[in-house]
Amino acid sequence: MIELWLTVPRTHRLSLFSHMEQPTRRGKIERMRNVPALSTTLILASALWGYAEPSLAQSAQVTPDMVQTGSDIPAKWNEPHPGYDYEKRDVMIPMRDGVKLHTVILVPRGASGLPMLLERTPYDANFFTTDKPKMRDAVWSAQREWADDGYILVDQDIRGKYGSEGDYIMTRPPIGPLNPTKTDDTTDAWDTIDWLVKNVAESNGRVGMIGSSYDGWTVTMALLGPHPALKVAAPESPMIDGWMGDDWFHYGAFRQVNLDYFTGQSSRKAAGTTVPRVGADDYQDYLDLGTAGHWAQVNGLGQLPWWNRLSAHPAYDAFWQLQALDKLVVEKPATIPTIWLQGLWDQEDMYGAVHTWEALKQAGHASNNHLVMGPWYHSQVNRSAENLGPLKWNGDTAADFRRDMLIPFFDTYLKDRQPAEALAPVLIYNPTEKHWDKFSDWPPVDEKHLTPMYLEDNFALGLDKPSGGEDSYVSDPAKPVPYLAPPIEPNGGKRWQTWLVEDQRAVGTRTDVLSYETPELEKPVRLEGAPFADLFAKTTGTDADFVVKIIDVYPPTYSDQPELGGYELPISLDIFRGRYRKSFSAPEAIPSGTIQEYRFRLPTVNYKFKPGHRIMVQIQSSLFPLYDRNPQTFVPNIFFAKPEDFRPATMTVERGPQGASAVLLPIVTEK
Repeated sequence: MIELWLTVPRTHRLSLFSHMEQPTRRGKIERMRNVPALSTTLILASALWGYAEPSLAQSAQVTPDMVQTGSDIPAKWNEPHPGYDYEKRDVMIPMRDGVKLHTVILVPRGASGLPMLLERTPYDANFFTTDKPKMRDAVWSAQREWADDGYILVDQDIRGKYGSEGDYIMTRPPIGPLNPTKTDDTTDAWDTIDWLVKNVAESNGRVGMIGSSYDGWTVTMALLGPHPALKVAAPESPMIDGWMGDDWFHYGAFRQVNLDYFTGQSSRKAAGTTVPRVGADDYQDYLDLGTAGHWAQVNGLGQLPWWNRLSAHPAYDAFWQLQALDKLVVEKPATIPTIWLQGLWDQEDMYGAVHTWEALKQAGHASNNHLVMGPWYHSQVNRSAENLGPLKWNGDTAADFRRDMLIPFFDTYLKDRQPAEALAPVLIYNPTEKHWDKFSDWPPVDEKHLTPMYLEDNFALGLDKPSGGEDSYVSDPAKPVPYLAPPIEPNGGKRWQTWLVEDQRAVGTRTDVLSYETPELEKPVRLEGAPFADLFAKTTGTDADFVVKIIDVYPPTYSDQPELGGYELPISLDIFRGRYRKSFSAPEAIPSGTIQEYRFRLPTVNYKFKPGHRIMVQIQSSLFPLYDRNPQTFVPNIFFAKPEDFRPATMTVERGPQGASAVLLPIVTEK
């Protein structure tokens, strides 16, 4: 035993002894003392075998692959996804100035000779897809039918947003006086398509573009100088003219909901946040802070270049005129087959699609341009659309349209696949009869086919021109008419999408709202086209806004849908800022106490008033807080009006020989 112990190197004896004592001194060591000497020798030998440490010379040789250098995280991780039916490619596409744009490409597994569908967006290309095995499940609702039909889907962050390089400019104007650089969204779309047809081997070299709202604006920009491989396009609810009637203004009245949008969109390269609220009611919050300019100042929007540019140009000057795309597409018309698409109750971009289609038609370019208007809120064409608020349709009108009309139209030019029936030049949903109406043409925007319905005595509405009279109301900026019944969640909350179909009984009893209506209709009244408001009014102030609504008043009891009994459904409404009654670019004060004419177009309709219903017209001077308040005192820039500028004023609507106020309706003979 001692001889064996002596064979243990000196440096290991202590560790061996410690090991033998380690478990429990009072248990195991005591038991070991009672083991016969031979057994003890074997135990020691066993311990020596397990704890003998080899010398450095006996160590295995270190090979180069063992050396730890660099990072264990690869520069780019390509997940194989062996069970997926598509391949996802994340690439940076170079533009002509060297800036690279982040692009996500989804290619069906085993694809060959497929067309590409391109969408360019400021809302994060990564948002469009999730990580799922089936391509139709991985894409968002608007792309599912496209995945089913066999398309390569391409989503791209526009310049300066999310994963793309470069500087972001809100709706970057075309190259020219407002954009002195050599790139815009026309050149970026061209360079992107050029790269795609050269680098996506599975494609057939043909590209279609689609997108809604801001993304619809990028489609329209691409049409100003299209790449030869761009064969078909669909701008959906495109942002076309931000001053006249799309996102930012309506006839000069500022849409305050965009203050949150400006912050979220341009305060960060990625998604920003909406402005924090002190309370839970936007009506009171905006009222407490006064003007839109003061609201912006308090909430830090002075840091945003876009807000500073916009607020410095409240009138329709060169800043707005030179980026109005409905004018630019006529100057540079494309021959590409295009669908101009929007919703009949689009609460954000009601103006762009229909006005662009009309401008192209008037310039002689109707043959390759189609107009489609569905029963939808803003961008609902890309979601489910079985209903719009309380209005119920026959099935999912958006999914059916995408599958049965939109994709076959694209297939015609991208797959040489002729549909069973060609898309009509004009396709507009009929909300009353719940079906699509097809038109070979659409009524021109003139007054030859418009029928005046006059404001008459005792708040009646009729076809007979009144002999005289007037009706008045006091418009108080301290108590503006709400566009939704307060409290109003920030940005309208869940009611934002459907506020245009809200029941107007909520404001009909206010003393600052005038309501005129017909008797119960004995026969249908059908409207096809754009109505006009034609008001003759005077004010005790020196500026004023006028809101005009055309409303379908349901019978008190309505068996088809009982909850709609007595409902007052707006079918067309808009706001007009009085200072622009003579010129959109050169505002003038309103002469106090003098009758002035306020004539403006309302949104397009395809609607039939049923027998037993009534036609109503409502007039008011605010729609708050969606639109900023008019102080009713003329100031150079309403954004920066002072508290003392806001004054109550009496608005008087004329019904006599000095001016027969009316709405001009596009009434057609019932088919």
